[in-house]
Amino acid sequence: MSVGHRNFRGRRGPEEAMRALRRLALLAALLGMGLAAPAQALDASALHRALSAQAARLGPASGGYVADLATGRTLWTRRPDVTRVPASNEKLYTTATALLTLGADARRATTVLADPVAIGPNTLPPDDLYLVGAGDPSLSSAGLEDLADQLVDVAGLTRVAGGVVGDEALLDARRGSVDSDFAADLDLGGQLGALVVGHGATDAKGPAHLAAARLQALLTKRGVRFSRAARTGRAPADVRAGTPLASEASPTIAALIRATNAPSDNFYAELLLKVVGAEAGGAGTTAAGAAVVRRTVAGLGLRPTVVDGSGLSRGNRTSPRQVARLLTMMARRPDASAWRSSLALAGRSGTLAKRMRGTSAAGRCRGKTGTLRGVSALSGYCTTTAGRSVVFSFLENGATYTAKAVEDRMVTAVARYTG
Repeated sequence: MSVGHRNFRGRRGPEEAMRALRRLALLAALLGMGLAAPAQALDASALHRALSAQAARLGPASGGYVADLATGRTLWTRRPDVTRVPASNEKLYTTATALLTLGADARRATTVLADPVAIGPNTLPPDDLYLVGAGDPSLSSAGLEDLADQLVDVAGLTRVAGGVVGDEALLDARRGSVDSDFAADLDLGGQLGALVVGHGATDAKGPAHLAAARLQALLTKRGVRFSRAARTGRAPADVRAGTPLASEASPTIAALIRATNAPSDNFYAELLLKVVGAEAGGAGTTAAGAAVVRRTVAGLGLRPTVVDGSGLSRGNRTSPRQVARLLTMMARRPDASAWRSSLALAGRSGTLAKRMRGTSAAGRCRGKTGTLRGVSALSGYCTTTAGRSVVFSFLENGATYTAKAVEDRMVTAVARYTG
């Protein structure tokens, strides 16, 4: 540009100068409100360049896969078939299997059983009440209150010859995950078991004993008399065959997987894995549940290494292409909305609530995060500014503290894809 031309552009009349000042003031106001000028739309070539530029910051042990869901067109890859530690992206396999094997509308019912079944002022008191757990990770103190109300107000319970017995026989009694060699694990936020209350709260005798003792205390406050303290044990077969005196249903499986994926709840994930094992794998164990996951996703053409439900173990392995295929196959199911809504929403909810705020991805992209030392992951879906539906998976091992920021920029770029 010549000096003369530059000087010519510099000479403005009063009206033009005023309009320029107004534009600058408006831009400053928008920026002050946290708003930015419209983000640049990206066609396939521009998106590929943008993702490649950002991925170069993630190191050699990272990989990714991005595809257009509607067309199946691959938009970008980087070492997509190298398997890596997925961290909490492992929960995608766990929750997908729970949805596929148990059903979106299924519930887990915590029940109270007794013999005899008929209870009232003119009948013999039951020897014991059996509080039988079904692996509901969400059972709360309010749920125990409801059971107590049912037993007194509906069943007419006034006296028990023995006490409340906590039955956790559906699942094994290992309190932790693979990562802790199945010992109680602080990373779970509670102890595992078929009968748990308050996110796996426990006393010296275990979570099932705590649940039984709390129910007995609630019944005592309602005037029910007991002759024995609460304890744990298994209900006899004839008692198990009877009709429950009271029942407390969990939220639906669709709701439970939302409570697992969006906040990345390790406790829920590990307990759901055992429930899947009990219902479809012959045993309520981590190993049986992992086998069901492997068998279920094999039906989708996937072969990840699955050893736990939460992703705490570094023994899990999968690739970006496998994760993206899982997301793609789940998006084509009748219950796809239940599945998709289980993921955190960028800038709005769950583990993505504070990420990508004020970007094109906010409110448009849902994802499952993953974090371990040296591991970062983010996989999910975007409905782009142009209305395209895109699936993505970014897995990084050997990750540094900058990985999350790079992931966010990559997802934001995906959100601007035009097709």
